Amino acid sequence: MALSQEIFEKLKILTDAAKYDVACTSSGSSRRGVKGTMGNTVAGGICHCFSADGRCISLLKILLTNECVFDCKYCCNRLSQDTERATFTPEEVAELTISFYRRNYIEGLFLSSGIKKNPDYTMEQIYQAVYLLRTKYKFNGYIHVKAIPGADPVLIEKTGWIVDRMSVNLELPTADGLKNLAPQKNRRKILTPMKQIQMGRKESLLLTGHEMSRDTYAGTALMEKSAWSKESGLVAQSGTRLPQMREDGNYSLQEFHPGSSFVPAGQSTQMIVGASGESDYEIVHVAEALYRQFDLKRVFYSAFINTTQDTRLPDTSEKGPQLLREHRLYQADFLMRYYQFRAEEIITEENPNLNVQIDPKCNWALNHLEQFPVEVQTADYHTLLRIPGVGVKSARRIMAARRMSSLDYASLKKFGVVLKRAMYFITCNGKMMMPIRLNKEFILTNLLGLGEKLPAHTTGSAYRQMSLFDLGEAETAGIGMKQMGGDIG
Repeated sequence: MALSQEIFEKLKILTDAAKYDVACTSSGSSRRGVKGTMGNTVAGGICHCFSADGRCISLLKILLTNECVFDCKYCCNRLSQDTERATFTPEEVAELTISFYRRNYIEGLFLSSGIKKNPDYTMEQIYQAVYLLRTKYKFNGYIHVKAIPGADPVLIEKTGWIVDRMSVNLELPTADGLKNLAPQKNRRKILTPMKQIQMGRKESLLLTGHEMSRDTYAGTALMEKSAWSKESGLVAQSGTRLPQMREDGNYSLQEFHPGSSFVPAGQSTQMIVGASGESDYEIVHVAEALYRQFDLKRVFYSAFINTTQDTRLPDTSEKGPQLLREHRLYQADFLMRYYQFRAEEIITEENPNLNVQIDPKCNWALNHLEQFPVEVQTADYHTLLRIPGVGVKSARRIMAARRMSSLDYASLKKFGVVLKRAMYFITCNGKMMMPIRLNKEFILTNLLGLGEKLPAHTTGSAYRQMSLFDLGEAETAGIGMKQMGGDIG
């Protein structure tokens, strides 16, 4: 399948325009190949991230269009920005994806978009592109798309049944920041599709695994968007078939799409860091609220880069983007998702910004030395997770191993414990690894001397994301697609 020069030119524009959207992640769902289709979804991950077995997995990351009716001050695709514009048709998106998949360049698609004409029109175009991939091209691989705030809920629902993941970008952490920098948007419109996706996923699990009584079903969002009749069953406004009522008054599932469920890999969002003056305290607490209230799989953080050269925004040309701050926020996020920390433990209103010198877990431990040292032979799982240098896997290995034998420091190292961090906070059979003063200044000095690996370009302005075209101009029919940017989550 040869790509025309016109599509190639659009591709150059729209892959470059998509590089600032980082809200894409590992697939979170697993689906084997099916006879008569092409592609599969690997639970290990999609979108230039590293899977559990160390593989780097890629996807085609593009915008449907970089045209936009909104004029958000921070966005390089805003209405008033003087930039080259392009728009794919749904057929072109499907053709590109299959063409790249057949060349083994990608394993999936990440599709976002500016708002062309209005949210409904844009969401319908995204749906049509995915629908073509699933039906005409029989593509069974991973697909992640953006749910457009303000779009008709029926369009979002239709799309949710044929994709793996959806995301709605919060963009700015607070309502005030959104009002100042993106006055055409509001928090309610952004949170509404998040709630719809959350409820849709819950309903999907119920419908797939269990029968529901008519009274139970009547309270769901699906029922509210449907018209019921005994003769024809439930038919959505979009024409998509819903569960039919049997003679006994219960509903049996009639799949929207064979073998599918609603957004099986969950939803994610993105927040821009450093554009509107919010503190880390506000950002971390907003992230915690999103996880609790909307069952998000992931919150992504994007260090602000002033691509529009707007004087009302922070100048990033001299000191570069705040990548170290972004890095610390990701570490704090991991503590909440995997290490059973609460936002109020990680950061306080009195000290509203994360410590850039050391990671949040070490910072918490140094501020709570009264809880250390921890005896690894007897500590519970929750306590083990609080020890710097002990991860989720190593904590589980410790819990399993100590049932059968006594532990020593050599064993802890084999289990994956980073002893050069953990040695200050643990005892093993009542003994420390070496004589150590449990003193904050002493431990901090030694931890700083370890030389933590930090993101590249945490200082300076040498920031850029790799492009499809870094390897040089490829012929139109075969684009060398080795790097498209990274997901450091």
